[in-house]
Amino acid sequence: MSFSSLGINYHLLLLLNKQFYKSPYPIQSQSIPLVLAEKDVIGIAPTGSGKTVAYALPIIQKLIGKADAKNRHVKVLVLVPTRELAVQVEKVFKSFCLSLPEKIKSMAVYGGVSINPQMINMNGVQILVATPGRLLDLIDAKAVHLSDLEVLVLDEADKMLNLGFAAEMENILKLLPKKRQNLLFSATFNLAIEELSHLVLSAPEKVVVAAENIAIELINQQAFALEDADKGPFLRKLIKEKNLTQVLVFTSSVFRADAVAEKLNINGITALAMHSKKSQGSRTEALAQFKAGKIKVLVATDLMSRGIDIPFLLCVINYELPRSPKDYIHRIGRTGRAESPGMAISFINSEEQHHFGVIQKKMKKIVPLQLAE
Repeated sequence: MSFSSLGINYHLLLLLNKQFYKSPYPIQSQSIPLVLAEKDVIGIAPTGSGKTVAYALPIIQKLIGKADAKNRHVKVLVLVPTRELAVQVEKVFKSFCLSLPEKIKSMAVYGGVSINPQMINMNGVQILVATPGRLLDLIDAKAVHLSDLEVLVLDEADKMLNLGFAAEMENILKLLPKKRQNLLFSATFNLAIEELSHLVLSAPEKVVVAAENIAIELINQQAFALEDADKGPFLRKLIKEKNLTQVLVFTSSVFRADAVAEKLNINGITALAMHSKKSQGSRTEALAQFKAGKIKVLVATDLMSRGIDIPFLLCVINYELPRSPKDYIHRIGRTGRAESPGMAISFINSEEQHHFGVIQKKMKKIVPLQLAE
C-alpha cells in the first residue's frame, strides 16, 4: 500500500518522498482515510508505531485551501501529556507545513518556561500542540481561543489520565464547540480510556494495532540475571566491550536515573539523566546532546520516554523492569524502528524474574535469561 492510495494530495506526497517515508505503517493506513472522511477515531497503537503521522497528515490536508481563522482562534488542538512530546509532535506538523504552497502555522506550548513568548507567538497559529495546564493558562490570559476549533486530538491519552490531567481535560472540553472532529490516540485501551472516549467522541471508528506486531521481530532481545549491586558495573562493562555509542537506559525512578548517570560519568562514560524533576532547559539540552552524539548514554524514566524519538537508535537497556508489560513494549520500541534492527537488553534481579516471565507471556516471545559474566 502507498500513501497516494490513501488519498493524500500531491504536495504532501512530495514531502513524504523527500523525508523518506516509503509506505504507511498499519496505524497510518487504517487511520488516515477515516480522518479524511471526517470520522471520529480511536487509534490504539504502541509508542513508535507512527501515530503522529497518522493524524498529522490528514489534518494538514484538511486545512489546505481553507480560509484563515480569526487571529488566536486555533483550528486544531492536540493535547499531549509532556513537554517533550509536545515538541516532538509539533516538529512533525512543521516538517509537513513548511514546504506547502500556503502558510499553515503550528506551535507547541508547555509549562516550565516563560509564558510571555508563547503568548506573543500565538498570532496566526492554526495548529496548537499543548500540555493541558499551560493551555488553560493561555486561555485565562486570553492569548488563545477555542470557539472555532475544528479538530481535537488527544495523543497519549492513557498517560494524560495516569498523570492526573483528567480535571484539566474536563475544563478544556467545556470550552470547545460541540461540532468538531475528535481523534483519540493511546498506547493502551482500558476502562478509563473507554470512559473518556464516550465523553469526547461521537460514533468513533476504532483502529487497533497490536503491540506485539510492532517491529518486535527486528529487536534482538537479551536478558541477564544479576542483582542490583552488580547492575552498574555490568552496564559499564557492556558499553565498553560492545563499543556502544548511543544507549538509552531506562530506570524506574528519578533517584535511580540520577545515580546511574553520575556513576557512568565517574567511570569515563558520558551520560545525562532525563526525568520530570529536571528543568525544561536541561531536559531539552540532554536530548539534543544525545541525538547529536555528544553523550553516549541517556538515562530516562518511563514518562520521559514518550518524548524521545530517534529513528535509528541501536540499543535500549532496561536497568530496572517497568511495572507493566505494555510499558516494556514501549521501552524496547524505541529501538528497532523505521524498519531498522535494534537491541534491547534487560537486567533482571531475583525479585524481577517472575515479572519478567509475565512480560514474556504477554509479548508472546521467550527471552532466555543469561548469566552475567
